[in-house]
Amino acid sequence: MRTMAQLNPSEIKFDEKYGPFINGQLVEATNGYINSINAATGAALSKIGRGGKEDIDLAVKAARAAFQEWSNTTIEKRSALMNKIADTLEANQERLKLIECMDTGRALHEFDLDYELAIYQFRYFASAILNYYEGASRPTQNGYLMTKKEPLGVCAQIIPWNVPMIMTAAKMAPALAAGNTIVLKPAEDACLSVMEFGKLLADILPKGVVNIVPGYGNEAGQALIDHPDINKLTFTGSVGVGRLVGKTAGERILPVTLELGGKSPHIVFPDINIDRAVENATLGYTFFNGESCVLGSRLLIHDDIYDEFVEKLIERAKQVKIGPPTDRSTRLASIINEKQGKRILNYFEIAKNEGAQILYGGNRVTVPGHEHGYFIEPTIIEAENSMRIAQEEIFGPVVTVTRWKDIDAVIKMANAVDYGLAAGIMTENLEKALDTANKLEAGSVWINSYFNFQSGAPFGGYKNSGVGREHNKEALDAYSQSKTIAVAYQLPQVGQFK
Repeated sequence: MRTMAQLNPSEIKFDEKYGPFINGQLVEATNGYINSINAATGAALSKIGRGGKEDIDLAVKAARAAFQEWSNTTIEKRSALMNKIADTLEANQERLKLIECMDTGRALHEFDLDYELAIYQFRYFASAILNYYEGASRPTQNGYLMTKKEPLGVCAQIIPWNVPMIMTAAKMAPALAAGNTIVLKPAEDACLSVMEFGKLLADILPKGVVNIVPGYGNEAGQALIDHPDINKLTFTGSVGVGRLVGKTAGERILPVTLELGGKSPHIVFPDINIDRAVENATLGYTFFNGESCVLGSRLLIHDDIYDEFVEKLIERAKQVKIGPPTDRSTRLASIINEKQGKRILNYFEIAKNEGAQILYGGNRVTVPGHEHGYFIEPTIIEAENSMRIAQEEIFGPVVTVTRWKDIDAVIKMANAVDYGLAAGIMTENLEKALDTANKLEAGSVWINSYFNFQSGAPFGGYKNSGVGREHNKEALDAYSQSKTIAVAYQLPQVGQFK
């Protein structure tokens, strides 16, 4: 899905600084700037605005001013503009991929999937707005009944650092398609691609329809969710912050969409081809650099094949290439920053203290020329399901392995976490697979192919994994409200209410 030649990192040029994108242009940040560095090398990339209350207020005002015109724009024109955004994103994807690679530390090859999904979001909702964003009508005894969809207004959207463009597209596309205007707060850890995307949007959308204010969560993020002129809150991130966003939405009676992470089980039945299953399992816990809410981080392996499976899983882990993020042959690269790197390493100590056994990995490794980065080995830990290492989201290339014998017991084990975002199943018996899938408390269940994202499929979770669904037509409803108009042809007859 590439429309331009692949670039070298040396060809990427950044602006000296990226202030907030408000009303169609980058403006100066009122609170100064935050250094943006290469996650793997520590080299300075640029500076991003430290957004605060004043910047957020300006952005919300710009979004409010643009709302009337944008909401009254025909769905056909909105659809055309959404397709233009997709075309522009596709044409600029190689440059943006490299920017995200350097900004996040993730391996470059992974961004092929990121941008395929992001581009698709805009194309999907460009089509969905024409097919699903409809009301209904029917005659009544004395007139006509009509229902219609209307946008909510100004939408506040807060996204994390791990997959910037996927998150941007998943939030932005349905909101724009439904006729809303946006203030987006990207993560301060990695948002250079989002700021560059804003510059591209300036040539496509009317001023003020999309506004982007970077900054710290406790400054720009807090100011955004607290702003009195917001009509919808959307957040992806930690459960703790999600609860605060949800509380604010509840107090102000605002619609809210929350995606708050996961701790996904990956169940291995004994009838599978072990070599293929090991490959799928390795992808499931190392892709996205291990920094993903849908990571298949809990391998539940049937006792009959446990020893052989784990032995081969370890051998496969040894083959995973750890290297520079910008090398397309690299399969595991740098963690986003020192704070997250140390957090992952600390979990290995927690695992040891709990009595878990690290079967492979557990170490930070050095990549020549990239000594700044936190490169962590793919790590396999034998653990009981009740241990913290098997219950808490780590956000690193880490998987626990646990035995099971009884199908009812493994389903209970799979569901015995606070999350319910995704799950995986590997078996050649599809009847068994579907029966198991129906009993799992997870928003997405992938059978025999982990990360099997499909077009138009809803994405979201059970339990602490969040509220609402994204990536499909349900998201249009989340960014809309319904209005009923009942028409009577004539006024009531005089004396009817005697």
